Amino acid sequence: MQTCRRFMVPQLRQLSFSATCFAIACVPGLALAQSSADNYPSRPVSMIIPVSPGGGTDTEARLYAQKLTESMGKQFVLDYKPGAGTTLGANFVAKAPADGHVLLMVTAGFAITPSFYKTLPYDPEKDIAPITLLTTRPIMLVVHPDVPIRTPAEYIAFTRTYPGKLNFGTTGVGASLHLAGLWLDNVTNGKVTFVHYKGSGAMLTDLLAGRVQVATQTIPVALSQAKSGKLRIVGNAGAQRSPALPDVPTFAEQGAAGYDYSSWLGLGTTGGTPSAIINKLRAELVKAGNAPDLRKRMTEDGATLVLGTPAEFGAMIRTEIGRWRKLLRDAGIQPVEE
Repeated sequence: MQTCRRFMVPQLRQLSFSATCFAIACVPGLALAQSSADNYPSRPVSMIIPVSPGGGTDTEARLYAQKLTESMGKQFVLDYKPGAGTTLGANFVAKAPADGHVLLMVTAGFAITPSFYKTLPYDPEKDIAPITLLTTRPIMLVVHPDVPIRTPAEYIAFTRTYPGKLNFGTTGVGASLHLAGLWLDNVTNGKVTFVHYKGSGAMLTDLLAGRVQVATQTIPVALSQAKSGKLRIVGNAGAQRSPALPDVPTFAEQGAAGYDYSSWLGLGTTGGTPSAIINKLRAELVKAGNAPDLRKRMTEDGATLVLGTPAEFGAMIRTEIGRWRKLLRDAGIQPVEE
């Protein structure tokens, strides 16, 4: 028995020493992460907008940037990096230091690019850390008033009878609005001619001038232009009618079964950013979203506030990536070089 004790005690001492070293090694890391969150932000924060100014992304980003600046004591500054279906902006954030001082406004296009492009300079599921899904919002298909189309059914019939005659404005090859139009063509056996712009502002200018005849717009833009008689709202691209425009039918109701395109907007940051910083940001965003003035503005825009957890947003992005991959494959759309 004595021999057994002489054998076991050194082993136990060794294990105890190893465990103590492990604990000592871990505590500074935990303390450092918490300290970085306590001191965050330590300098101005860049909010990268991967699309051109002038659309709903721009408007919502400005509202949150103002709220975060007020609540966190440092400037949150909008920085526009449009192009390549939002990949330029996403890649910039993916390569930034993982300290939460560079954020990405994550649009629906972020989930499309992994299927549309053969290769990406970043991994969308690893190099961009989700913070929260901010809002979802229905998208309206609108036409220039010279176009003899008033309903989804009439649009479908026109694109079948006169394939390619309608010029459909998008915010770039591979952008969400481009693929939303391709998807609609695919489920209705219609055909339009896509005209690509670098941003929504330039597209809207040409749409109002009649150089393109059809496009999709958020409710505020569509409603404003429809009231002035400059555009006509044809249908809702989502699966359900919007409470903001309950009389506008969906395409799914009138011949495009299964068609369901809605826009969404979230916030992310560089992969590897400490979870304490991410959780702090998400808490501030929830507080901002619950402010009466911001909530009122989002409701007027036809948006639904979500503000879920980082894990929920990450799961949604993975689901969206899978959905678009299947849709593009089923439509016979081959990935392109970025």
